[in-house]
Amino acid sequence: MKIGLLGYGRMGQAIEKIALERGHEIVWRIRRDNRDSLHTEMIQQADLVIEFSLPESAYANVMACLQAGIPVVSGTTGWLEQLEQARKWCADNQGTLLWASNFSVGVNLFFALNQFLSALMNGRKEYNPSVQETHHVHKLDAPSGTALTITHDILNVLDRKNGWTLEPVGANSNNIPITAIREGEVPGTHRVRWASDIDEITIEHKAHSRTGFASGAVLAAEWVFGKTGTYTMNDVLNLK
Repeated sequence: MKIGLLGYGRMGQAIEKIALERGHEIVWRIRRDNRDSLHTEMIQQADLVIEFSLPESAYANVMACLQAGIPVVSGTTGWLEQLEQARKWCADNQGTLLWASNFSVGVNLFFALNQFLSALMNGRKEYNPSVQETHHVHKLDAPSGTALTITHDILNVLDRKNGWTLEPVGANSNNIPITAIREGEVPGTHRVRWASDIDEITIEHKAHSRTGFASGAVLAAEWVFGKTGTYTMNDVLNLK
């Protein structure tokens, strides 16, 4: 494929390395300092765009590509309210968008494990869940999109919790507490803890580098190319 990279920070550069190793071509790269050069003719030089930009510009970036008729694989988090608008546009206009809060194969298997454990815990009221995520100091959104996916998956099946909060809450609260830590150059660690008065169960995913995220994004691009519609990593990995 001819791939356009919309966002060329750490993730964009890691994606470029994996894509080139897999025989793809990078036809353009958009950074923050050359965003004004993005236009329809440039976009259409690519067969597909992989977008890892900023939350405040993600919707405009994605829509520019979709309206140019080019499929988009997006991993930017922090713009969920507008994501549904982009998905609706695809449904109405035969567009192609694959969005994921995390492209790591391991993280998506962790999502499935979290969903299974949460369903088991729905009948065990003595256990209360909490979520902790740790990322590098450069990450702008908190909690992370991955942490929100984890939390929403718990809320979807756990009758005794109604929402989440970043503030510390007691065990009897109706909200799930999320702790967001920013330190060093940590690629990403996510932990779900189920605690009772007598014991606790913890599941954790820890990334050692950005390679897993980048390779998953390229895998998603290869899978979605030639398709129409809106998709997630559940579709790519057949986890539905």
